[in-house]
Amino acid sequence: MSSAAAKVKFEIRGHLKRNLVLEQSSNSLTPSLDMFIISTFCDSLRIAPSAFALPTATSINIELDKKYPNRVIYDSGLCICRWGDPLQIGDGICVPGDGGAYYEVVFRLLIFRPFVDEVCVGKIVQSSADGIRVSLGFFNDVYIPSYWMLNPSEYDKEAGLWVWTPNYDDDAAGEDAEEDNASTKEDVVKYEMDIGEKIKFKVKSLNFTKVTKSAKGVQATASTIAHTGSSVTPGTARMRSLSITSDKGDGNVLRRRRSSSLDLTDEQEPPCMRIEASICEDGLGLVSWWEADEEEEDEEEDEEGDEEE
Repeated sequence: MSSAAAKVKFEIRGHLKRNLVLEQSSNSLTPSLDMFIISTFCDSLRIAPSAFALPTATSINIELDKKYPNRVIYDSGLCICRWGDPLQIGDGICVPGDGGAYYEVVFRLLIFRPFVDEVCVGKIVQSSADGIRVSLGFFNDVYIPSYWMLNPSEYDKEAGLWVWTPNYDDDAAGEDAEEDNASTKEDVVKYEMDIGEKIKFKVKSLNFTKVTKSAKGVQATASTIAHTGSSVTPGTARMRSLSITSDKGDGNVLRRRRSSSLDLTDEQEPPCMRIEASICEDGLGLVSWWEADEEEEDEEEDEEGDEEE
């Protein structure tokens, strides 16, 4: 196994352990293990003559470990590692002029593919006027655009950070609300989204892009998976988002494919897999915001219990 694949597997183990602790400490989190799926694939693999002395299954496992880990499979997700031994191995075929043997292999891979509306936790790695980029440790292309920020939020150009300024007087009415707003204009509470902070977000869409080079130029094919409505439960969302054989809309899950010929440079080439996320809901945003609120509520409950005694 390559060093890059081993590094990804190590980061995955740490990510799973951290999220298991979060799941046990908070019932509001969607199970983080659901972002990983096991998918079945079929491929033709070449076994070099130098590997003929090894058992066929062993040599095929070596080739799979070289080819797939840490690679985005279009319309499927990011491959983490091979899952077990091959399910089926065909007969070896020799091609004239080639000393190797080709095998049709059916195998399983562990794929990173969060379902739409899944809640995940990552770290902020970049902030700009367009939004925030979040890293999961092993995957860095999670983007929270400006229109999916908590309302009201604004980008502070001097600090280079997004700032959430909650209005706690939304529920107030009449003259009392006006007086409160006038008295608190100078004391506005601001929550900065600092680089490196843990942030809880909800997946809104998965975007896959496949770039191929031909004589006509650079061809970019994109596929997007997202909800067209909000009446789908997380369970049905997962089942439908995994249904990757159909290009048409299925219920409230819409799959769009578009193909266009673009003049792309290396710097402009989009990521193979991109996740668009949102924090525009209660309970989302920096983990520290809500942990502080929970601690305050616990302290208040303890004080009330002491007074009653």
